[in-house]
Amino acid sequence: MKFQLTHTDPNSRARAGAITTAHGEIETPIFMPVGTAATVKAVHQHELKNDIGAQICLGNTYHLYLRPGLEVLREAGGIHGFNGWQGPVLTDSGGFQVYSLAHRRKIKEEGVTFQSHIDGSKHMFTPENVMDIQRVIGADIIMAFDECTPYPCDYKYAEKSLGLTHRWLQRCIDRFDTTEPVYGHQQALFPIVQGSTYPDLRKRSAETIASFQREGNAIGGLSVGEPAEEMYAMTELVTEILPTDKPRYLMGVGTPENILECISRGIDMFDCVMPTRNARHGMIYTAEGIINIRNQRWQKDFSPIDENSPAPSSRTHSKAYLRHLFINDEILGMQLATLQNLSFYLWLVKEARKRILDGSFLSWKNTMVGKIRERR
Repeated sequence: MKFQLTHTDPNSRARAGAITTAHGEIETPIFMPVGTAATVKAVHQHELKNDIGAQICLGNTYHLYLRPGLEVLREAGGIHGFNGWQGPVLTDSGGFQVYSLAHRRKIKEEGVTFQSHIDGSKHMFTPENVMDIQRVIGADIIMAFDECTPYPCDYKYAEKSLGLTHRWLQRCIDRFDTTEPVYGHQQALFPIVQGSTYPDLRKRSAETIASFQREGNAIGGLSVGEPAEEMYAMTELVTEILPTDKPRYLMGVGTPENILECISRGIDMFDCVMPTRNARHGMIYTAEGIINIRNQRWQKDFSPIDENSPAPSSRTHSKAYLRHLFINDEILGMQLATLQNLSFYLWLVKEARKRILDGSFLSWKNTMVGKIRERR
């Protein structure tokens, strides 16, 4: 994997660059649709590529390990052969899923024992076998195994957890560097900065992660309930430390406003389930604000869902029709809403890149933040 930094905005830390992987190039800043179980919910792979212009998608180690399982993935030739998506793929290590299974897991130095949410069966993730699992999945970019702390989090616990995450990282690197890719294409390993919302812990973690000099770096443990201003403060602190010649990935973030604010603080890569999850409940994101499509006001609005959307379906179908689909619980409603939300997120980062390159990013960002947070 290679990263080329193309331009930095003179009025902020916003950056434009390009990541080259075995499965294609990714222009940054970028939003990555979440395909937890080898599928982005309600969207076909050809729509991801051709209708909304997705450049990279996510998979999740925890979910793919449980279903369909490593035997199936290996025989399919990895995730690319299994789901037919031929672009770059990034896999989360499962650390966040372990965090979310607080009542079903036990954390020890060796790793984490947990019960499957599917059938209650017992399993163990260690830094070593998580590397092995992600080798079998075959993603282009894989994540180190870490512990994601909750918010709020006691300082002593956060510090203890941070030490564990750093020790696990060394074990991940040792395993990764002594094994080979399963399918012939190279993979990149990203460490993850932790430290909750404590500046000294975040600083310590960022310095530790930077010292390993991997191909890219991630920031985890944010967007877990803390106020947005704390997220921005931690992001700004960390990006001051992480190397400028490596891509920076802020995990699990977030709203369109969050994304723009964190681009301005030097982040290159984002993912979040919000655009797809909220789409299935009728929340539609546009450049003019957020629409609750179930509201009565859209019943006779025959204007396009979003006349400026990259998604053809959003320019073809009306708000009235989309509302009708949701009121009648038609599956097509969720599909059209998901296409709109993902196309808007991808348009947003593409437009941010354009503005970074032409020098107008900061003023554009400040205007857009006011518009996209409005509810219509």
